[in-house]
Order: sequence, then structure tokens, then C-alpha cells
Amino acid sequence: MFLHGTSTINGRGHLEIGGCDATVLAESFGTPLYVMDEELIRRRCREFTQAFKESGLDYQVAFASKAFCVMAMCRLIEEEGLTLDVVSDGELYTALQAGFPPERIHFHGNNKTPDEIAFGVDAGIGVFVVDNFHELALLNAIAGSKKKTVKILLRVSPGVEAHTHDYMLTGNEDSKFGFDLGSGGAMEAAKQALEQPHLKLLGIHSHIGSQIFEVDGFRMAVDKLMQFCLAVRTETGAEFRVLNLGGGFGVRYVEGDKPLEIADYVKAITANIYSTFTDNGYPVPSIWVEPGRTIVGDAGTTLYTIGSMKELPGIRKYVSVDGGMTDNPRPALYQAKYEAMLANRGHDANEETVSIAGKCCESGDMLIWDLELPKAEAGDILAVSCTGAYNYSMASNYNRIRKPAVVFVKDGEAEVVVRRETHADLIAGDVIPARMHKAPSEAGIR
Repeated sequence: MFLHGTSTINGRGHLEIGGCDATVLAESFGTPLYVMDEELIRRRCREFTQAFKESGLDYQVAFASKAFCVMAMCRLIEEEGLTLDVVSDGELYTALQAGFPPERIHFHGNNKTPDEIAFGVDAGIGVFVVDNFHELALLNAIAGSKKKTVKILLRVSPGVEAHTHDYMLTGNEDSKFGFDLGSGGAMEAAKQALEQPHLKLLGIHSHIGSQIFEVDGFRMAVDKLMQFCLAVRTETGAEFRVLNLGGGFGVRYVEGDKPLEIADYVKAITANIYSTFTDNGYPVPSIWVEPGRTIVGDAGTTLYTIGSMKELPGIRKYVSVDGGMTDNPRPALYQAKYEAMLANRGHDANEETVSIAGKCCESGDMLIWDLELPKAEAGDILAVSCTGAYNYSMASNYNRIRKPAVVFVKDGEAEVVVRRETHADLIAGDVIPARMHKAPSEAGIR
């Protein structure tokens, strides 16, 4: 397993993260357990801000909270001076409860409900990223009813396909997101937005995909967005002040993944935007980006306890853990690949090839196929790396399995930021209909 951030193997042969022994974490907080390397998260935030500062251009770095949205994370992002993206009233509520300044929040989403829009307007969030004509009219009407003017970006689909998994493509023409450039929808949206009395159009937003390991896709998007900016200026006289290129910057999950350094992504993008806009006689806009996975992905490690094993001679050996697709659905959804190690036996040599199975009642609940490990035993602690993004966010209660706890580790200290769910939590929203409130004998039970 590739060791990220502060992770190391200590003198006892145990995985150590943030100065905390993983076996002690497992014993103290139980498993499955999400362990977040706070120092690495902060380092990633600062790599983005430092790279943009060196560009000399105006910028905003917003954390895409869909990657990992808990109150402690919102507080950390606020301390690091980043802005925050949300895509639902739940994420917005979490951020506000954490004390995140509403004026530094951007509200995304392709189907914001009237209640969500009203919530955002009342809270005074900084920007709505408008996704379609329905929302454009709805937002103007709601803002008007509250006698407010709200700032917006228009999300556009530039028709650029990033080199990534099909399920992660969001910038191509056939997408549920945004106004299409090719069909003229984006131009019509810009004209309508400029006419709305309760909307202030700042600029445009584009997101071309996820797990992108090169900058060619971003360059292609910038070229198309530049032409759109020029066309809007020609037809309306308006100039955009903001160009938001979204996120999508890749991280290393397994050997063979070769993402660029954050500084290299930023340097290439800012240089391209500066030259493209100046060459076309257009004021260089403020550059906004929305990293999520890049900030928290490799800062997360999930700890599991190994239980049963099943060996099929000549075929495969299954090693089961006490979690699975309920705490990490990405292998089932995206065929995502991960690396792992025995956290309590970091110095032991690999002896066998096994496949890591989850405990859900699904044959597809497999976390890792063909993993090299020392000969595993029940009670060993398996550590799966790079689980900081979209694992907790996508966790479920399938089979009524309780969601794990989340701990932040730093300088030898571990603090719970999300407590483990209890059995009582599982049924907290359940209601038995009044017609079923019968004595056993009345219900036909003898």
C-alpha cells in the first residue's frame, strides 16, 4: 500500500497515521473506521492557495463538499480560507451549522427545489450556479419575492470529454448538467440572465469530469469558453468577471495512477487562461476551481477487522471484512480500485493473493480483487488507503448496517468528528402505522 501524507510504519510494524497507531485507533473506536489525516488535508488546501497566489491572478478555491461533508470538515475549510460548494439543503445546513460564512458558499445542483433555493437566498449565500432555464426563472422569482438580488454563474457544457470513467463525464454535450454551448442554449441563458431584475450574472462555470491526470481537457474547455465569452460580449455587450473550471483533478488510488502535482495543474491552467484571454483582448477573469477529491481523497484510510475466510482451491481465496459496499460503494458503482495492507503487520512479507469481500448480502460486495497480503488471520486489521473522498459521503444503511465513525488524527491525537451510528439511530425515523398497533392475539398470533 502506498503511504500518503503522515502515514508510516512504526517500530512495532503497525501503520501509523497522524502519529496515531492504527491498531490503537481500531481498538479505541471500533471498525470499520474512517481515519482522516488532518495535516494532509490542510497541506492540500495550502498547495492550491499557494499555487494560485504565485500565478498573480485573482482566484477562488472552493472545496466541493460532496466529497466529504461533515461539520468538522466545513470548519477546517473555513480556517484554511477556502470557499465551499454545496449541492443540497443538507450540505448547506451542515455548513451553516458549522459556522461557515454564507457569503463564501456556492450552491450547485441540476434540480434545486423551491425550498432549497429559498433556503439559500434567505441564508445569503454568495453564488448560485444556475443549471437550466427552469432554475433561472425560479431563482429570479424567489429572489424577487424576498426583495433581494442574487449573484449567479451559468453552468455550461463545453462538449469536452475528459479521459475518465464514463459515469464521471459531466462536460460533454450529452449531459444532464448545464446549458449546452453547441445548441445555443448557453447564449440564450446568458441573454435571459442579463435581463432578470433580481439576478446578477458574474460569469460561467464548467466541469469536464473527474480523476483527470492531464491538462489538455482543461485547455480545450478554456478555448471553447473563451469563444463563448467573446460571442456574449458581441451580442450583449456584457463581459464575464468569473471563469469557474470546476474540479476533476486526479489523485493516486493505485500503482499506475500518475496525477500531476497540484502546483502543475494550477500553473498550466492559469497560464493558459491568461494567454488565451489577453490574446483575444478580453479582461482576464477571476479564476475559480472546485477541488474535492484532491483535497481529501488520499487523506482518508478505512480500517476494517478481518473475519471469515473462504478458499476455493485453484480459484480464489476470499477474505471478508466487517464493512464493505455500505461504507465504500465506489468499487460496485465505478469498478474503483484500491490498495490495502494489514495495519498490524506492516513488516510481514506478502505470502498470498486474496480478494477482499464485504459483509453485505450481495455477491457484488467486493472491495478489492487480487490483493497481495501476508497470510491473513481473523482479527487482523486491514487498512484501505485513499478512502477520504466519496466514501463517507456515499455510505448507506443497506442491510441495516450502521455507518462507521470518522476520526481526525493529527500530532498523535485522535478526535471523533462523526460518531458511529447506533441501533437506535437506525430506527429513529421509523413509524409503525396506528392500524398495526394491536395486541399479539388480535393480530392473529397465537
